[in-house]
Amino acid sequence: MKRIAFIFMCWMTCLCRHSIGQERPASTLDIRILESIAETRTEPQTQTFKVLSDINNYVQVAVPVGLLVAGAIREDKAMRQNALYVASSTAVTALVNVGLKHVFKRSRPFRKYPNFISVRTASGYSFPSGHSSSAFATASALSRAYSKWYVVAPSLLWAGSVGYSRMYLGVHYPSDVLAGAALGAGSAFALDGLRK
Repeated sequence: MKRIAFIFMCWMTCLCRHSIGQERPASTLDIRILESIAETRTEPQTQTFKVLSDINNYVQVAVPVGLLVAGAIREDKAMRQNALYVASSTAVTALVNVGLKHVFKRSRPFRKYPNFISVRTASGYSFPSGHSSSAFATASALSRAYSKWYVVAPSLLWAGSVGYSRMYLGVHYPSDVLAGAALGAGSAFALDGLRK
């Protein structure tokens, strides 16, 4: 399983490296999707997606810390080990994500397309989406550690909502979010040996 995750991550990296450097139909599709999303924005949705995006980093810390504390209180070694697994998946994803951003150096949508109006601005590079990769790393690791529907469904719903929020706010292309999701899930699968 680890080899499959590694091969998938390498394939995604090669595919994206080939297509990002030039203006191709995929990147045209990227901005068209963002423009389509922007046309449907409403104030309540905008506030909701701002909150989802803002609290993502807190959730990435709260999940493993919560597992660690609960495992310590209950003297549950497996839960403490799963806390390490979730935290490691998210940390590895963050490190790889930063490296990939500096390799690809893709401009944010609102910088490349001046006529595109984003809800927010963000610094740094666009590809892959850091929020999406961290959300999917945490969601995937948590789902692998506790494979019950009542853990898997909310985890993946959360991660998907965070990814969508980044497109809705106009700071990432759909391909950034897809690559971030693949990176996060791939890291969780690659570190599968850490879970109990």
